[in-house]
Amino acid sequence: MSQKPPPKQFIKTAITGTKSTILISSAKGGVGKSTVAVNLAFALQNLGLKIGILDADVYGPSLTKLLDLKEKPKSQDGKAMSPVEKYNAQCMSMGLLVDEQTPMIWRGPMVISAIRTMTQKVLWKERDVIIIDMPPGTGDTQLTFAQEIKVDGAIIVSTPQDLALLDVKRGIQMFDKTGVKILGLIDNMSFFKGDDGKKYKIFGESGVEKTAKEFNKQFLGYLPLHQDLRNSADIGDPLTHSHPDHEVSKLFIEIAKKIMASLN
Repeated sequence: MSQKPPPKQFIKTAITGTKSTILISSAKGGVGKSTVAVNLAFALQNLGLKIGILDADVYGPSLTKLLDLKEKPKSQDGKAMSPVEKYNAQCMSMGLLVDEQTPMIWRGPMVISAIRTMTQKVLWKERDVIIIDMPPGTGDTQLTFAQEIKVDGAIIVSTPQDLALLDVKRGIQMFDKTGVKILGLIDNMSFFKGDDGKKYKIFGESGVEKTAKEFNKQFLGYLPLHQDLRNSADIGDPLTHSHPDHEVSKLFIEIAKKIMASLN
């Protein structure tokens, strides 16, 4: 009886200039992942870390809007780029390299090339952690990070509704199969607090926490729907940066503390 060949071993490269790399993923679009990623980054900054943020969604970059980035990356030698800095964070996104309304009509190999450029040819400097805002799905970008980049862990963001959790479960299994440690799951848009003080659980209840238990992963916490979170995203100044004492910012900071503990 013939033996199965051993699994292919990939040589993984760390992102130069950074100590830890964390993927923020959802596998499902429309769950607020990018807003969570940016606010988590600044929650970590509030805890004393030097942060970088890489928007890895080539087709639908959003970092330029979330941080109101206008400056273009500069290059001294035409080969490597310096990240754009905002609020003491180093930032890179495909949205900084193309016009805001230009559609990225690219096949997979071009996407992979763009990811390699943003991870290998950007001069990140003295960052304690780089937060990677991943695109939806389980495709080329996810596989490139899983197989080629030294990643310290992934965080999965989802709303609690069953439809979103179908894709989340696929995402969990993808990271497990590719050997990427899942640091935990976050339940986003878990409730809306009305003027009457009641919590209205629009998308269901505890779905993400139940999924975490099902797959034996850490549950990191609940984040609400909140107008201040949306307003801060629209003006390009994340809530955890502009109002670190806000009730929602405090929830992000508690999650950030759990993430730091997982990395140590």
